[in-house]
Amino acid sequence: MGDLVQGAFPRRAAPVWDRQQRLWWLLWSRCPGLGWQRLRALEASCGGLAAAWGASAAQLESVPGLGEALVAEVERFRRRWGARPLEAFAPRCRFGRGVLVPGDRGWPGGLRQLQRPPLQLCWQGRGSLWPHLGHRRSVAVVGTRRPSLHGLSMAQAIGAALAEAGWPVLSGLAEGIDGAAHQGCLTAGGAPVGVLGTPLGRAYPLHHALLQSQVARQGLLVSELAEGGAVRPGSFAARNRLLVAMAAAVVVVECPVVSGALHSAELAWQLELPLWVVPADAGRTSAMGSNRLLARGATPLLIPADLIGQLGPGPLARSGPGSGPPGDAAAAHSQQAHTRPADAGAMAAEGLLAAVGGGASLEQLSLALDRPMAELMPRLLELELAGRLRAEAGLCWRPC
Repeated sequence: MGDLVQGAFPRRAAPVWDRQQRLWWLLWSRCPGLGWQRLRALEASCGGLAAAWGASAAQLESVPGLGEALVAEVERFRRRWGARPLEAFAPRCRFGRGVLVPGDRGWPGGLRQLQRPPLQLCWQGRGSLWPHLGHRRSVAVVGTRRPSLHGLSMAQAIGAALAEAGWPVLSGLAEGIDGAAHQGCLTAGGAPVGVLGTPLGRAYPLHHALLQSQVARQGLLVSELAEGGAVRPGSFAARNRLLVAMAAAVVVVECPVVSGALHSAELAWQLELPLWVVPADAGRTSAMGSNRLLARGATPLLIPADLIGQLGPGPLARSGPGSGPPGDAAAAHSQQAHTRPADAGAMAAEGLLAAVGGGASLEQLSLALDRPMAELMPRLLELELAGRLRAEAGLCWRPC
């Protein structure tokens, strides 16, 4: 947890870099053994990263954090690229397109609260989402790769509710809770943001390749690993710090006692972010970690509408009559409750059971009843907990 401490770098905006500075940073960041601290030390000691390329071995050895073995690695790296490295490197990195570096205006300010910020953020998709991530106007939803059916249903419902309220949904595109939250967001027409533990061109797990491409089309994919970068055992845990640093709040749906989601929760507390946790069966191993977070003071999340009620409309919310999702779902729900009493019968338990019939998906129910998916999900979960409905894969329900 030592790499998740806040306050290691100032929160003030860094000077904006020009094209050459960006390319030098991107080149040096690919040198094995050089992380944020050593790159900054190299830059300060040599008078810039361009000057560092021509520094002698003796000069490099005087840089704090660079020992003899690392200097030898730097020498090999410099020999590989030659005396004029940017001429070869710039085309290979597409001249720095599709990547953010710390000196860019769009660099998220929350990353400066991390002790170990990323060296870069490679991205694909809707660049218009970066200002919202930069100002922490998104919500992170995290949890276990092996959730219960209830956990999956809640993750999908939370993703849909956030999307309809106009909130970008951050998650890791992993198996289980992450994928379910993204799927719920996509179904509701929202803006999912997938923070990967792999380079952008690689899907993990492999069967999430389609989901990953859908997230890229409708939202944004983000990775601190450059194309061809090595995926290490800690890469997936490390991406959790990025999720939290760009979020306004964190929701833990379900996780065991050893879990990357718990790391996310710990960092959320360190950064004093709101932390919501979905309560689960006390005897379920997959929820033991998340239930313990509740015992430590996290806010229980019983239905997605409670989360939206606290957060309010997100940055993508649409206002005015006739606006479709993503919109202010909480306000719409309140207005409909007062202005459309004739629809109240459709939301009664028997009416919803009748609509389910022999089996129906969330999308089918939303169309049949002309109600938002975020409004239907809590009712369906209530009927599921009451033993009257059985949830199945793909946001479908059948009578018990």
